Amino acid sequence: MQLHERPKLVPPDGHNKVLLHSCCAPCSGEVMEAMLASGIDYTIFFYNPNIHPRKEYNLRKDENIAFAEKFNIPFIDCDYDSDNWFARAKGMEWDPERGARCSMCFDMRFERTALYAHENGFPVITSSLGISRWKNMQQINESGIRAAAPYPDVQYWTFNWRKGGGSQRMIEISKREKFYMQEYCGCVYSLRDTNAWRISKGREKIKIGVMYYGEDDTPEQA
Repeated sequence: MQLHERPKLVPPDGHNKVLLHSCCAPCSGEVMEAMLASGIDYTIFFYNPNIHPRKEYNLRKDENIAFAEKFNIPFIDCDYDSDNWFARAKGMEWDPERGARCSMCFDMRFERTALYAHENGFPVITSSLGISRWKNMQQINESGIRAAAPYPDVQYWTFNWRKGGGSQRMIEISKREKFYMQEYCGCVYSLRDTNAWRISKGREKIKIGVMYYGEDDTPEQA
């Protein structure tokens, strides 16, 4: 598979071993190919207990695994401890997107990522979450830095994966691979609010497992 030509990336302090927290194949595709092009030794860490329902979770995870296997990239599949996520989200059920609930969600996922990195010799962690234009990159980076702070041997790489055409390549890769197009952030509250907005616009509710990049009628969602 031919990859895009990109400038060489260098992780913090010249390290070449990175643990990549991945939320899904569409968001991580460009990040994965960019690190491959730079010869970075990385492993994917899939920990996303926020994704609901389980069918949506499995769609996103299985597709990410399949794409990683194309490049022989190690894939760490973590527990789907959604009960803990719901417990931490208690009281934040009606918070808006990019609010306190999202910070909690990023914190939870990155805390587990940082712990795994500390226990398994990864000096650098980063995430594909920030490449999405629907996310607040500062909010994500702050959570990543917070999660790494307890471990002197781990740091969070705040690289802006959107820059230099990264956002556009993400769409191109998603269309090339015909990735599944998720139509909401992932959690049950995002699904609820997105469906409410769609109904207010006279549109149908989200149908899980239906839309894929590269189809004639699919918008550039990510």
